[in-house]
Amino acid sequence: MVTAELLQTACGHLKFTSKKHCVLTHFESIPVKSGMVQKLDQKLPVANEYLLLSGGVREGVVDLDLDELNVYARGTDYDMDFTLLVPALKLHDRNQPVTLDMRHSALCHSWLSLRLFDEGTISKWKDCCTIVDHINGATNYFFSPTKVADWFYDSISIVLSEIQKKPQRGMPKVEKVEKNGTIISIILGVGSSRMLYDIVPVVSFKGWPAVAQSWLMENHFWDGKITEEEVISGFYLVPACSYKGKKDNEWRLSFARSEVQLKKCISSSLMQAYQACKAIIIKLLSRPKAISPYHLRSMMLWACDRLPANYLAQEDYAAHFLLGLIDDLQHCLVNKMCPNYFIPQCNMLEHLSEETVMLHARKLSSVRSDPAEHLRTAIEHVKAANRLTLELQRRGSTTSIPSPQSDGGDPNQPDDRLAKKLQQLVTENPGKSISVFINPDDVTRPHFRIDDKFF
Repeated sequence: MVTAELLQTACGHLKFTSKKHCVLTHFESIPVKSGMVQKLDQKLPVANEYLLLSGGVREGVVDLDLDELNVYARGTDYDMDFTLLVPALKLHDRNQPVTLDMRHSALCHSWLSLRLFDEGTISKWKDCCTIVDHINGATNYFFSPTKVADWFYDSISIVLSEIQKKPQRGMPKVEKVEKNGTIISIILGVGSSRMLYDIVPVVSFKGWPAVAQSWLMENHFWDGKITEEEVISGFYLVPACSYKGKKDNEWRLSFARSEVQLKKCISSSLMQAYQACKAIIIKLLSRPKAISPYHLRSMMLWACDRLPANYLAQEDYAAHFLLGLIDDLQHCLVNKMCPNYFIPQCNMLEHLSEETVMLHARKLSSVRSDPAEHLRTAIEHVKAANRLTLELQRRGSTTSIPSPQSDGGDPNQPDDRLAKKLQQLVTENPGKSISVFINPDDVTRPHFRIDDKFF
């Protein structure tokens, strides 16, 4: 039986997955310096805004394909994980819905023609485009997610190489840099901790896509709790294609910024249930590829719309919510139907084979018959990872070998303080925008802004 005490214990151990979010307007705080990347060939926007999400791509914080990612284990490879969305291009138009070119794509996906941009932008990015010549002699450049990812990985590698040639006191140690499909994964040694950053090149839009306009006309659980302006402040194109799409041309719509706002309106007991359910199914249903944590997140948002607000607000109903999420997941699997929350006409499970559906349905039936035992198993896995992390940190502290990035003395101490300060701010200010302003020549004196307040 799943009890409130078991769920509280689970969430205590799973607290690292409780999603808080912040916006970084300077990339220098995780030493891959955007200024240095921008200076390589002036491709990136000079004034840029980066969305930092607590939790890596594997945790489902963004709707990306997980089958191309290398397997990293918490405790063995990293201690904390984040996802950073880095705009390669920006379009700002709040006055009318954004119309995307979806003629060649499945729902929730789009090609992006650089005709929307000026000649200077086309000239800078044409080497990261696929080219289509028309009968009338015109040439169209389509922004390619795979080519952009290749360029970004090469640029980051160059920057990291330069940083390592001229180490600065307080800069974290780069332990690993890998390209996983269109995602660049970097593991940094920050003091005694290892941080995994999944860096995703995106296209950033202000405003709202025309294909999702009808969603705004419906009633939602967040009505009256936050403003529509907060929800529709912007969206992204992320480098992922549909099941039968062309990887070189197709981008996927992402509403990560909106999801940050919606999470303010979700009760703590439902979030506990979501984290527990995710911990149970994240590996159980990952192979063969079928259900991702992002699917579970979408089901939770639909449940918020469907169920009465006073029911969802019950503080001691976390166990009920966990069983409900498992039942919703089973229902979606059997019917091969999981609508995207923002674009309901897009079914994210329609490509699944009957064989895969039945395999995962049987696994879920096993979970539903004894969810408490599966939750205890997930807790034990987390405990083991935490013990391994503490052991590695203990070994690191006893060896006292200075980091090659730290110039001796107190290794990594300034940046360790920064990391801890940022983690404290994110934890104490859930759902708020936190900006970090850092002088790249002196990372020891950061300035912070929470919403519109500076300190």
